[in-house]
Amino acid sequence: MTLAIGIDPGTATTGYGLVRELRDGSLEAVDFGVITTPKSIPDAERLDLLYQQLTGILKQYKPETCGVEKLFFQKNISTAITVGQARGVILLALAQSGLNIGEYTPNEVKLAVAGYGSADKKQVQEMVRILLALPQIPKPDDAADALAIAICHLHSYRLR
Repeated sequence: MTLAIGIDPGTATTGYGLVRELRDGSLEAVDFGVITTPKSIPDAERLDLLYQQLTGILKQYKPETCGVEKLFFQKNISTAITVGQARGVILLALAQSGLNIGEYTPNEVKLAVAGYGSADKKQVQEMVRILLALPQIPKPDDAADALAIAICHLHSYRLR
């Protein structure tokens, strides 16, 4: 039984999702949610808050492995920079926890979860719900995305 955490990076909102692969190969959601930071505080404090909250989640659940969404091209350069800063803090926290880290593009996640690299957000969310036997699509979207990343990582991790 392997416990993985998936991370959908962001400065304002970072999604996280913990998924366990059971002995029979089925998957179960352990926990999911978002880490939010207020826009009213300086960036350095926001990144510290993200780091502290993520390390708390890692200490609480002790996942064995982790998947993180890769930073992909964004038209807004300032958004790309702030997401990149958040990703750096996230990767640091994960590395300090000694986790095996896989990094995946949005298309790789969509392919692993929905079987189609160009699947839309609703298709991916519905597949996450089905694969994890959840009564409804996980909310907010960042948490559903993080669960999808964890599922993608578990599929890839199994093949290593």
